[in-house]
Order: sequence, then C-alpha cells, then structure tokens
Amino acid sequence: MVRIINYKARQKEDGTTFCVLEVQGGIEMVLSQKTNQYYATAKKTFISSTFDEETCKALIGTELQGSVQKEECEPYEYVITETGESIIMQHRFVYIPKSIVPSSSIKANRATSDNFEADLENLSTNGKYDHVLAD
Repeated sequence: MVRIINYKARQKEDGTTFCVLEVQGGIEMVLSQKTNQYYATAKKTFISSTFDEETCKALIGTELQGSVQKEECEPYEYVITETGESIIMQHRFVYIPKSIVPSSSIKANRATSDNFEADLENLSTNGKYDHVLAD
C-alpha cells in the first residue's frame, strides 16, 4: 500500500504544465552502515497524472494498492541537497500497482470472449432495462 503525500507541477518541453503525484511506501527499518544503528525510512516516487492542481490537492492522503520498488536504470548524477555532494546513481524508485495482469492472461481472456454471443431477446430496445421472465 502507498499513500499520496504531495504533488508537484512540472513543465513539459513545449511549455505546458502537468502534475505528478508524490507517493510513499510503508515504513522500513534500515541498518546504517556508518553507525550500525537502525533508522526508519520510506521509499518515495512520483507518478505522472492528468489531474489539475485542485484535484491533486484533494488526493493527498489517498492510499493506493501497490508498492514503491527499486529499479535499475542508466547511471545518472544526483546531488544530495543537504550536503551538496554529487553522486552517481544506478537505480530509481517506481510505483508498481498491486494488480498487474500478465499479457498472457489478457490474451487468454480475449480468446474466450471472441466467442461471446448476445441474447438479443433480453436486450432493451427502448433504452430502459426491462426484466424479461422466461415462460
């Protein structure tokens, strides 16, 4: 489970703006390599959205099914804001929804639904639902 904790307005190359939602996973305990003591932390990432700023504000606190996971990526430079130190990162954090359907099961569902035939006698012809009782 992740929680929307904030949002940010970002600008595309063409000058238009869009909002991203900042999501945070659950608390994790990590052992410090320097002090050998545990500290609490949580993984965070951003999810692009089609929402305006007002909607994003209203969504803060909403929980979503899924998790924030570490993903390897091309190396990039990252500056630690507290110290100004520049480091090379080779991972990023991404949101993974809980219910990702493998493409093989989508294909299987399509194969069975291709054979679907509607029972036209039970469909409405006037735009209203009329329950038809079998005689």
